[in-house]
Amino acid sequence: MDAVSLRVLEYLTEVEEAAEDVLTTKQQIVDLDTKRNRNREALNALKNEMSKNEKVKVCLGNIFIKFPNLKTREMIQKDQDQLDKEINDLRKALKAKVNHLSEIQGKPELRGYNLSPLSSDELKAINGLLKR
Repeated sequence: MDAVSLRVLEYLTEVEEAAEDVLTTKQQIVDLDTKRNRNREALNALKNEMSKNEKVKVCLGNIFIKFPNLKTREMIQKDQDQLDKEINDLRKALKAKVNHLSEIQGKPELRGYNLSPLSSDELKAINGLLKR
């Protein structure tokens, strides 16, 4: 192989690795979001169908254990909070990975991709200004 062919192969390898990293991160987000939706369904089922003192069966690994309803909700809510944090961290990392991939490919940075939603305080302030 000559130097040009070797450089092209290195470039394609670098692009492929960056693209694979982006796809892997996207799949992790989808998997965590699926788990988060299952937890949300479980929380709603616990809230709507059972009294707080009643015990419910919870699957931990491959065994079922009876826990009080309230304790079960607390466990699921902690898991929800952790999943939310992980998903947000992955989304932030995904933005950087997509920008890196675009940079490698020589494409301009995506416009508007680094936007973030307004906080509740910012939204209240804007609504207050609009009502005047």
